[in-house]
Amino acid sequence: MQIPWSCAVLLVIALIPLPLWAEEKSEERSRWNPFTWKWTPTDEEIQNYRRSWNPMANGPILLTSVDISPKGQFLSQFFVFGETGHLSFGNKLTTDRSDSPTHLDAVAPFLLVGYGMTDHLEINVAPTAIWWQASQVNSTGERTQDSELGLGDTAIYLKYRPIVQNPDSWRPSMTIYNQISLPTSDWAGTRSVPGGFSPLGRLPATRFGALSFTEGVLLRKNLRPFRLSGGLFYTYDTPGNKDGMTTYGGDIVNTRFIIEHILDDDRGFGYNLEFLTLHVIPRRLDGHAVNVNPSSSTLFGIEPAIQYKFTKSSSGSQLVGAAGVQFTIAGQNNLAAIYPNISLYYYWSSKGNVMMR
Repeated sequence: MQIPWSCAVLLVIALIPLPLWAEEKSEERSRWNPFTWKWTPTDEEIQNYRRSWNPMANGPILLTSVDISPKGQFLSQFFVFGETGHLSFGNKLTTDRSDSPTHLDAVAPFLLVGYGMTDHLEINVAPTAIWWQASQVNSTGERTQDSELGLGDTAIYLKYRPIVQNPDSWRPSMTIYNQISLPTSDWAGTRSVPGGFSPLGRLPATRFGALSFTEGVLLRKNLRPFRLSGGLFYTYDTPGNKDGMTTYGGDIVNTRFIIEHILDDDRGFGYNLEFLTLHVIPRRLDGHAVNVNPSSSTLFGIEPAIQYKFTKSSSGSQLVGAAGVQFTIAGQNNLAAIYPNISLYYYWSSKGNVMMR
């Protein structure tokens, strides 16, 4: 099975630092022995990280936070992702684009609720809605209009952080990501978005209306005044059905890399550069041959964004937000689109003050 080159780059980034972290000091070196390694950070390591530079702000738009909410801390997040695409990429990876047979406009709002179950484990639930309007070329060459409004799919995911970043070394945080996407759109009778994917956004892209399972690894390092985050995700969709025939779509690989530059710590004001790739590969984990056309596709996107903290107090609950526009810069067998989006986070805690993850 071929692995997209962007995935290989992230894997190298993830693996190269391992021997470097292990050389920090002798007592840490023993922790990388798989038979002696404690699979949670110590309280001292967590407190050392929490005392380090990490201003309250929205953070990445196109990636969940790598670090974990403290135990007992809640968050809610309202997102709106839009999509407008009238051009498409051809049957080879290219930056060239031409008029698409399908013109698509879509809006996908969702509300995420998260909770720090422990200082190492966070659970999140994200139901979505969808509106789309499309025009497609029929057999006579004319365009016909169609639209839909309804419930989207629902993602439930757990994040487990076995390694917390050390502010005194190059060691980043590493988090394991586990997600199930429930086909609530299919259960509610919402028709699929043309092309099979909702607007690309914060969560790994999954096939619309399909029960899917996603595993991923996240990395994050704060280097004042920058925060660097990345993620690699692999998604398996269960077989679908179209016109009475069982369909087997290719598995999906998502990658994300985000650079945040915080300009004002007190106001959480800064800008982001966010990079995204989406690869539908012509292979499946269950061994079935892919029988949908096209069998594979790719997108490369970039998003500039700004973020800001709306609450003036540094204690109590916090409201932060961000806005950006994602542009697809290259692709294959996919829509060339732009994705305006907005994010609002609200943090609160049963213990009073909240902390940035």
